[in-house]
Amino acid sequence: MNTKIVKIDMNNIDESVICEAGNIIREGGLVAFPTETVYGLGANALDEEAAAKVYAAKGRPSDNPLIAHICDRKMLASLVRDIPENAEKLMNAFWPGPLTLIFRKSDNVPRGTTGGLDTVAVRYPDHPIADRLIKAAGVSIAAPSANLSGKPSPTLGEHVVDDMSGRIDMIIDGGMVGMGLESTIIDVTTDPPLVLRPGFITYEMAKGVVGQLEIDQAILTKPEEGFQPKAPGMKYRHYAPTADYSIYKGEAVKVAEHIAFLANEKADAGMKVGIITADQHLKLYKGRLNEKIEVVSLGDLDKPETIAGKLFKALRDFDKCNTQFIFGEAFSEDNVGWAIMNRLTKAAGYNIMDV
Repeated sequence: MNTKIVKIDMNNIDESVICEAGNIIREGGLVAFPTETVYGLGANALDEEAAAKVYAAKGRPSDNPLIAHICDRKMLASLVRDIPENAEKLMNAFWPGPLTLIFRKSDNVPRGTTGGLDTVAVRYPDHPIADRLIKAAGVSIAAPSANLSGKPSPTLGEHVVDDMSGRIDMIIDGGMVGMGLESTIIDVTTDPPLVLRPGFITYEMAKGVVGQLEIDQAILTKPEEGFQPKAPGMKYRHYAPTADYSIYKGEAVKVAEHIAFLANEKADAGMKVGIITADQHLKLYKGRLNEKIEVVSLGDLDKPETIAGKLFKALRDFDKCNTQFIFGEAFSEDNVGWAIMNRLTKAAGYNIMDV
């Protein structure tokens, strides 16, 4: 397949490109586009054959649900059976924005979009290109992250090109996304609501709106065989680099010493090695490492949003360098830190050790 790649300035959007992309979606094709979280791979959410194309392009397991994206709350009427009071509260507080809500699906939504479930995941993104595209398509757009299944999510247009060129009809390259983490997912079919995936809308923020909020225990541990995911990102290994990636937690100096020892051991044996750290800890590795080891900081520990925005790019950059082993530090799980560690834990295949 010949994939059309178009660059767009989100502050000066070319409407002819958006119109073309909307037509592709309406006709059952696939278009990758930026949102405020990560790039999405879009298809008509109400077209089961189009949804099947998404799964095929990504190599995504068919029981992993897709998220339907809307540009107006009125679009919910065709997607969901009912809108609980807690959903209204969360929508009023956080839509448009990086929050996905799980509703009981209407008969209009095919099971091919929902991974066979009786529920549907819906999000109202806060990004001008995504907004224009959904309006141009005239339908809700099912859009998981625009990467090959299991790989780090794309935060740059070039990441989408690397994974999706030749697999889909069009890629809209809108530059770097703003957040770099997928949306928070909350199930509002239960009372109290249930967090299924952490994100920039934190547990504390959502609880402050609905009063009572629980956490699905499935996101805190490695899924067992036969687990049925309620939302994207719950069951399968996600965000993973090609390299063997392990994470270490404990007192900063001890963790750095341990990582330096392990990294040097691999590098001295001729392996390509990388280390993931934070700005405040770079000094802990100075003078301790084989010169061939690449050390990457994800940002300032006091500004977790900077770490969130860089983590997927860092993992992809290590892949491009053919890195064989990555040794990383654990980060605080306070607020957005929980979402960061959720992604890194899955990227490492739950390979986390205390030092």
